Formats: sequence, C-alpha cells, structure tokens
Amino acid sequence: MTYHGGKIMPTANSHAIFWGPNWNNATFAGDKVSGMDNWYIGFSSSNYAKTSDEYTGSNGQVGPVTSYSGHTIDTSTATGGNNTNAILSEVCKQISNGSISVDTTGNGYYPVYVDVKRGNAGYCAWHAAGSCSGHAVQFAFFFNLDGDAGCDPQDTTTGHSQGLAALANVSGHELSEARTDPASPGAWYDSSGQENGDKCASTFNVPSVTFSNGSVWKIQGEWSNAAYNAGTGYPNSSGQKGCLDGH
Repeated sequence: MTYHGGKIMPTANSHAIFWGPNWNNATFAGDKVSGMDNWYIGFSSSNYAKTSDEYTGSNGQVGPVTSYSGHTIDTSTATGGNNTNAILSEVCKQISNGSISVDTTGNGYYPVYVDVKRGNAGYCAWHAAGSCSGHAVQFAFFFNLDGDAGCDPQDTTTGHSQGLAALANVSGHELSEARTDPASPGAWYDSSGQENGDKCASTFNVPSVTFSNGSVWKIQGEWSNAAYNAGTGYPNSSGQKGCLDGH
C-alpha cells in the first residue's frame, strides 16, 4: 500500500448501533449484541489492533488504544446498505436525539448493524465518512449475516454463534480500514484501491486470536507493509506475504 496524503485515525472512539425491529427479539439477537460489545472492548490495545499501528498520516500515527461507549438499539425499520446517506442519517439521528454523544475529535466511529439480510449484494459490510452537525464522523454498515455462507468465517473453535462470528470477522476488516484510510483524500491503499482489510480479506492464519480482555475470535489478518517487506507476514489470497493477525 502507498500513502495518499490524507488523515488516519490516531484512535477510534466507537459506539455501535443495532438497527431494526428484530434486535428486540431475544432469539434473533442471541449473543450478537453482547458479543460485539465484548469485541469492541477487547479490541483496544490488542495485538490485533496493533497490526495497523505502523501507518501514519497528516495528523499523526495510528495508535493501539481505542475506546467503546457501548451500544444503542433502534427498533425502527432498517434499510440495506446500498445508500451510504441512509446509514449516515441513522448515525446523525442517534446523535441528535441524545442516544449518542457526538465525538468532536473526528475519531468517532459508529458501526451500524442492521437486521436486513444481504440478498444479492456483493459485499458483507463497508465503511465511509461523513458529518453530523458539522462534526466529522466515521461509520460502517453491516448486514445480518446469520446463515450467510458468503460472509461466514467458518469459526469452529470459539463457541460463538455463526452470526456473531461473521459480524466479528468483518468488524475487524472495517475498523482496521477506517483507522488507516478514513476519509478523502485517502491515506493508505494500493494501486487497485484495496485497503489493508481488503488485501487480507477472508484469509486466516490461526484458528483464533485473543483480544486484550481475553475474548477469542476467528478473524482475518490485516495488511502490513512492514511485514511484507520483511517477508514475515502470512500470504493473502494472491500469495503475497504481508498479512498479520496479531495472534
């Protein structure tokens, strides 16, 4: 990957939004809400978080420490991910109604987990940037991945439900990309536009990775220029040895 002159996120101050009426259904929610709370808490200062810490931008360097202020559940009808403005509007709505405190540092990260299935969409999740009341925000979108073979990391060791395991894996992909390439004009990506999560998408070096709070996840690696240059990373799907998983 090469640097394109933009900012990175020195830290990420995350607050999750679970959007859709099914999140009020305990059978549907299962272990997903509590599990993702645990995921974001444990991400901070984990070896997995540190796989992105080599990257610098116009505003400093990506750091290992992040924060998590919990989650908000919105039981109104959710939309799919084909319109970034609809997801940004949901984030801004939760900020404006006081459910979430706006982050004025520009390091606010708001992952939105909907109860809508992926259908024919060719992606599991994405991240983007925008603003709410004049404050820059980073946000991400995640489909309901229950039973979705195309986004399934095939986790057989951690004890998490399939739906939680799928969300956890793509959450690592999107948060790592948001930290290293958050907004226009862009920071770190390769000549084909792939970010650090893209370059190691759906490749796994070990059965599971342990986070700083002891939680365990099957999670894809993230691209490291330093590991690639040193020949110490594990290979991605193209055979390039530059992926790190922080195990």
